[in-house]
Amino acid sequence: MRSHLLNDTTAERYRSSVTEGIERVAAKLAATDRPFTGVTVDALAPAIDAIDLDKPLLDTAAVLDELEDVYLRDAIYFHHPRYLAHLNCPVVIPAVLGEAILSAVNSSLDTWDQSAGGTLIERKLIDWTTARIGLGENADGVFTSGGTQSNLQALLLAREEAKSDSLAKLRIFASEVSHFSVKKSAKLLGLGQDAVVSIPVDHDKRMQTVALAHELERCRKDGLVPMAVVATAGTTDFGSIDPLPEIAELCEQFGTWMHVDAAYGCGLLASVKYRGRIDGIERADSVTVDYHKSFFQPVSSSAVLVRDASTLRHATYHAEYLNPKRMVQERIPNQVDKSLQTTRRFDALKLWMTLRTMGADGIGQLFDEVCDLAVEGWQLLAADPRFDVVVEPTLSTLVFRYIPAAVTDPAEIDRANLYARKALFASGDAVVAGTKVQGRHYLKFTLLNPETTGEDIAAVLDLIAGHAEQYLGESLDRAS
Repeated sequence: MRSHLLNDTTAERYRSSVTEGIERVAAKLAATDRPFTGVTVDALAPAIDAIDLDKPLLDTAAVLDELEDVYLRDAIYFHHPRYLAHLNCPVVIPAVLGEAILSAVNSSLDTWDQSAGGTLIERKLIDWTTARIGLGENADGVFTSGGTQSNLQALLLAREEAKSDSLAKLRIFASEVSHFSVKKSAKLLGLGQDAVVSIPVDHDKRMQTVALAHELERCRKDGLVPMAVVATAGTTDFGSIDPLPEIAELCEQFGTWMHVDAAYGCGLLASVKYRGRIDGIERADSVTVDYHKSFFQPVSSSAVLVRDASTLRHATYHAEYLNPKRMVQERIPNQVDKSLQTTRRFDALKLWMTLRTMGADGIGQLFDEVCDLAVEGWQLLAADPRFDVVVEPTLSTLVFRYIPAAVTDPAEIDRANLYARKALFASGDAVVAGTKVQGRHYLKFTLLNPETTGEDIAAVLDLIAGHAEQYLGESLDRAS
């Protein structure tokens, strides 16, 4: 079994095995003509259930053959131009190369004596990102597993900086369309059920700052502590960006921590055309960025950034066997001092490889393309009487629903849209997402693939309409 360990004696086996796997994936990518096969849980589960993990195949080729049947054949392929559902981007080749390298070397980014140059590369990328945001010379941060962890850590820092004698007094303010991780973080941080105050949004799905000011004032009058305001730069459902400068003013006025959840909108940090849409982000106390959403990186690649590096001390614990306090005096850089995680992958390498190969402008141009595509999609939807579209896009998301000419029952329209989404997914021809707007079911395009065209959008809209019309026709037949 030692022949499977990666070391100096198995380097050639490593090369041939990985090459064989890459060849399989490359062939699959080249042959994929739709984003999904439409396989059902009931169809796929028995094949996986039948595999006896205590009886290995003992041959890489046989394992890859099996993997084709239980994964590769039916995987959902984000690189396909008609995958239009969630915040999943196609990935760039330099980042995939970085993934292969970091997996093989297997550095752990918790301590210097496990990562060395990896530590310095991550720190360099944190400095690069904080400079792009404009957080100042005292800024710092650390890579995380994703936006949920980044938001949790930012709110942990905000909780500690609030210096309240009672957790029950702490309040977090976020828009009604903010990410669910805000409420999840409040629960994990030991705050009460009513700790998150939901602020209404305007027609463009941006936080209403007048309402925020009212709630902050009421919080103060009630003897409560405004712990943090979470402004969203790219909401999951709409891609909307809260009015960051106005929110920053209110946070300064009330002495409140300002966190910007830019997990989605961080692509604008590299944008050639639209960087101004997140003006005000530089005034934040903390920022979440997800490179695996808007920088075309493989999952996972995220970071939490802070204006004041000293606030990261709230996540610091020292262990003699890992990062004893004396290492601080010896100026040994241990990233675990800043992180909620201990063992942590060298995910920063993927972004490093991307920037060193493509440059920030290269990333920004790709993100600008999907923002431009969303405008084209908006124009198609606005001109099509079959659809109602909610808001003009700020980033690359479109929320809409099919509206039949002859049916006016909102519940029946809801069912038609739900059916259309499910039928489209089952066909494998395209994948779209769904959400609710004012209690009604809507569909959603999240456009993160520069290879997607206006023709793709138009074709998927026709498919959606066809499925919805089929449902409504069958519904009328049943009713009669």
